[in-house]
Amino acid sequence: MRGLLSFQILWLLSRKPMNGQQIAQELAQRRGSKPTPGTIYPALKELANKGLIQPNRTGRQVVYKLTEEGKEGLVDARRYFIQVFGEIFEEEYGQVC
Repeated sequence: MRGLLSFQILWLLSRKPMNGQQIAQELAQRRGSKPTPGTIYPALKELANKGLIQPNRTGRQVVYKLTEEGKEGLVDARRYFIQVFGEIFEEEYGQVC
């Protein structure tokens, strides 16, 4: 799995299934800028190809949901990010979030 965007997508989909536009809007609220379709859809395709998310097409709309492999991937990604960035949070906030 590549980077923060994939991690954020998995985290969002762990909350509820969403379509690409909803994911982009949620990311915009958290980041302050909305990712472009050229950023979000390749990431969704990569996650789907790895079996971490499942796209479900209804007409023209595709809703993505986390798979069991995606849930495991999210746990692994959390561990990785805590390992890599935990010290930064600990220094700033006195604890790992």
